[in-house]
Amino acid sequence: MMEWLLAPMDVTRAHDVGWHLSWHARFMVIAWGVLVPIGIFIARYFKVFPGQNWPAHLDSHFWWNTHRLCQYSACVLMCVGLILILIAPPFAALAGPHMWLGWTVLVLALVQILGGILRGTKGGPTEPAADGSLHGDHFDMTPRRLAFEYVHKLAGYTALILSVATILAGLRQANAPNWMWLCLSLWWLGLLVLSILFQRRGMAVDTYQAIWGPDPALPGNRRKPIGFGVTRHTPKN
Repeated sequence: MMEWLLAPMDVTRAHDVGWHLSWHARFMVIAWGVLVPIGIFIARYFKVFPGQNWPAHLDSHFWWNTHRLCQYSACVLMCVGLILILIAPPFAALAGPHMWLGWTVLVLALVQILGGILRGTKGGPTEPAADGSLHGDHFDMTPRRLAFEYVHKLAGYTALILSVATILAGLRQANAPNWMWLCLSLWWLGLLVLSILFQRRGMAVDTYQAIWGPDPALPGNRRKPIGFGVTRHTPKN
């Protein structure tokens, strides 16, 4: 068993990628194989933290801080990995599905960064406008905020799916040892199983309600929740 785990995926080819490519792979796998999935997973299922007295206690920042930490760290590692691959000799040898998938994921990551910068103001009781009102792009769910949420979620989940294909294509191209794809597959499978479990438990709570509660008079609660499988609660009488 150990011999198979340490053997390359294709025993007819050598696993010899050099310093640049090996560290490019490590940085990208940590970024896209570990940090990004964790950031998305936490943001989707932990907007209301287990044990939180919601809706008496609103706007837990655990998911937000974890999501930002994971995604920002992933972006830094992605940039380092990109530099390594751009200076790796010879670059032409990397052409193929992995390269094109990688550039696509990179573009989607840039869309996410730009969207975060342009998402607008928050508003609400915790971040009122300069005039003291509760108005804000998020609290009012303005067209700007709606555009951000649709693009952010679509680009994010698309990048997540494509990153799995990119990593697997990269492992195949580098003829990586079997233990690498096996460990990653088990990791992704574990996240998938937990996602199904948490989804059935209704833990994918609507962001707006997690922050401001289920009051139907609030602007965001008068709209359909954005995203698939999002749980929205109704106030108890």
